[in-house]
Amino acid sequence: MSRQTKTLKNRRTSKGLSPYWIWGGAGVALLVIIGIFVLTQQNAPRLEPWQTFVIDSRDHVRSDQPPGPYASDPPTGGKHFESPLPAGFYYPEEVANLPPYPEGYLVHSMEHGYVIFWYNCDADPDLSCTQLQQSIQQVMDEYGGDKLIAFPWASIQEPLAMTSWGRLQRFQAIDLDAMRYFVESNRYKAPEPNGM
Repeated sequence: MSRQTKTLKNRRTSKGLSPYWIWGGAGVALLVIIGIFVLTQQNAPRLEPWQTFVIDSRDHVRSDQPPGPYASDPPTGGKHFESPLPAGFYYPEEVANLPPYPEGYLVHSMEHGYVIFWYNCDADPDLSCTQLQQSIQQVMDEYGGDKLIAFPWASIQEPLAMTSWGRLQRFQAIDLDAMRYFVESNRYKAPEPNGM
């Protein structure tokens, strides 16, 4: 093979590889950019769907007087009674058998890391009370019912509001994923999470 033929062959080979190297390099650069974007999105602060409140008191008050006033309805913290309300699902007919001002006990439960499902069956005439209660019970069961309370609360304007210490999210409709996210994000996040 002559010297001129080898030079011509080398030029063709280098010209033929050049686009592959360019496209390969561009592909690698694109993958690096996508990787950086994904990592920054995972570490970016998430805008949470709930309101947060600064709780100015954790004082105990006598159980024969109203414990409030509270900064929100339903409450997310503040003055409360010495005893918490046990975990469980409370139905409207059971509330009559409870002591007055159940919010004082519920706030104490939140101080111990509880999440409260406050529900109002009359807030949406298109939503059946049974469906609302079953949806709440489903989420409570998925998390073993630990530090979870469902409580009827007629003063809220929506069918469901969820609270934990200093946090409140209102629901105009049943959203199981959002309910689960609230429990996962806020249960045990309180001044005394190990309290019973």
